Amino acid sequence: MYRTVRVKMGKNIGKWILVFTLLLCVAGLAGIEKVNDGVVIYSSLEEFRNEKLREMLEENLPDINVTIQYISTNKGAAKIKLEKSRADADILLAFDVQSMELIKDELNDLKRYETRHYLDGLNPDHNKYRVWERFAGAIIVNKPLLNKLELPIPERYEDLTNPLYRDLIAMPDPKSSGTGYFFLKHLANEWGEERAFDYFDKLYPNIKQFTTSGSGPIKLLLQNEIAIGMGMTFQAVGEINKGADLQIIYPPEGSPYSLSGIAMIQGRADRPEVAQVFDFLYSNFTFYDKENYSPELIFKNQQIKVPNYPKNIKYGNMNGLKSAAIKQDLLRKWKY
Repeated sequence: MYRTVRVKMGKNIGKWILVFTLLLCVAGLAGIEKVNDGVVIYSSLEEFRNEKLREMLEENLPDINVTIQYISTNKGAAKIKLEKSRADADILLAFDVQSMELIKDELNDLKRYETRHYLDGLNPDHNKYRVWERFAGAIIVNKPLLNKLELPIPERYEDLTNPLYRDLIAMPDPKSSGTGYFFLKHLANEWGEERAFDYFDKLYPNIKQFTTSGSGPIKLLLQNEIAIGMGMTFQAVGEINKGADLQIIYPPEGSPYSLSGIAMIQGRADRPEVAQVFDFLYSNFTFYDKENYSPELIFKNQQIKVPNYPKNIKYGNMNGLKSAAIKQDLLRKWKY
């Protein structure tokens, strides 16, 4: 025979449960407040530029907690595509334009940010990002190392396939680096895809490393680990101005280049601190960056002030540069 046993909850126990429930609610709200308390920037800039940005933000917006997290442009775009509005990032900085196009539906409208001072045709009509920079590429050589090895200085892309340069070349990986992609896109445009991929088949034996970032070849050149790098002009000039004995070579086809942009994740403009940080990037740091680091022209009245920077760069054929679909198609065919 079963008996029902009734337990009467004491008044004190009930009060403690109520208090505990209220504490949980407060903790939950505190957690939400903590998440929204700062601003997170996903940046594809090199660390020295990120560090300068941190310094300037601390000086100009000291009351806003800003986290700058480096992430490669392709990885960052894939993360935003997956996480959408749940992404940790509030602002995207220096993501290449193909990645911006890929995730444009996740980005905030920026029509209130003027484009009249930009060169015509750089910014998209859909207003989901603003152009941050144009950066060109070149063949960059470590002259002392080539001289030590008694090897000739290459003058064109085809020269890099010479077996004399085996294990002496580095190139950014197009699957992780916007710099690597613009070399691939440039040659596909200039030569056609079949010849371009045939070229990379011939170049592959001479590649010591496909670096994950665009700055990788320059670092390897400075460490004397390679003699030839396919890298970014502005980084090479920066190291030359510090005393590095590097030489910049533009092939007859011209210089490949890409564009990067700045954007906000959808809905984040409603947070005043995010808007303040974005305003600072758009109105202040972008001009500092062009005057000191990456000076290629994106503004109508812009002047190149970086010492020893090449003037009148002949840019190569970059038709279709902004197309995310073309990029995805080319990267599917990249096998290295």
